[in-house]
Amino acid sequence: MTVKALAINCTLKAKPDEASSSDAMIAVLKQAFAEKRVAVTETVRVAALNILPGVSSDEGDGDDWPTLREKILAHDILIFAGPIWMGQIGSIAKRVLERMDAFLDETDEAGRMPSYGKVAVAAIVGNEDGAHFSSAQLFQALNDVGWTIPAVAACYWVGEAMGSTDFKDLKDTPEMVAKTAKMVASNAAHLAGLLQSSPYEG
Repeated sequence: MTVKALAINCTLKAKPDEASSSDAMIAVLKQAFAEKRVAVTETVRVAALNILPGVSSDEGDGDDWPTLREKILAHDILIFAGPIWMGQIGSIAKRVLERMDAFLDETDEAGRMPSYGKVAVAAIVGNEDGAHFSSAQLFQALNDVGWTIPAVAACYWVGEAMGSTDFKDLKDTPEMVAKTAKMVASNAAHLAGLLQSSPYEG
């Protein structure tokens, strides 16, 4: 079976051509997934879209969420990437989670949400503390709305506290980041394959 992944970049930078550390971390994971024969088909920069506030799957005219929602659910693995701001996940990431709240009311006859059988991992970057708290926020919220979280599901990097170096500015990927990315990709690909062949019963 073919397993494919989609990356969403929840950077606060709306311009698609503006360099983003989240994109740099996605690139590390993309390479790791390729080694497991999982294609990361696209990276979507969420801030460049008009994702309206709300908790439904369609908030009306001008809402780009329905299209993004369809794209997310067409993949087996979601790479949920974003920066740490003020010690927690950023506002763009929270907007995505809020829109996924609609999954709770969109169950099938067996009580399964649209995200059942799909795997989510995190790619987090920041200049100081907050990676563990941000991943905890993401994983609890994603699990609440039906996503499956594999073992070792977060690949992150944080720079020196009060420093100015960003992940995208590093000359080389730190060894532990590269090692963790390989584990994230391996576990996520394995779990997605299992869920494809043996879906949740509900």
